[in-house]
Amino acid sequence: MDEKTKLLICVGAATAANCIPCFDYYYGKVEAIGLSCEEVLEAVELAGQVKRGAHMALKNSVSERMGRKKEFNLPCSAEAGSTCCR
Repeated sequence: MDEKTKLLICVGAATAANCIPCFDYYYGKVEAIGLSCEEVLEAVELAGQVKRGAHMALKNSVSERMGRKKEFNLPCSAEAGSTCCR
């Protein structure tokens, strides 16, 4: 895997984990190899979309365990006809 791809994965993972120190660390490396702001922002946005889908799935699991009927629509379900990452 090339260095650019590795760093974009790390930036996305740091975003999904809410780890600001990790993001800052990898962003410094991103700047050093010359990745564009647009590339970084796209990785951050994709991570956020995946994270939102995971959060909704967690909320559904919590509601189910508590015996509640309310379900939150997942942005990445087959029923929605879409994926978190698009």
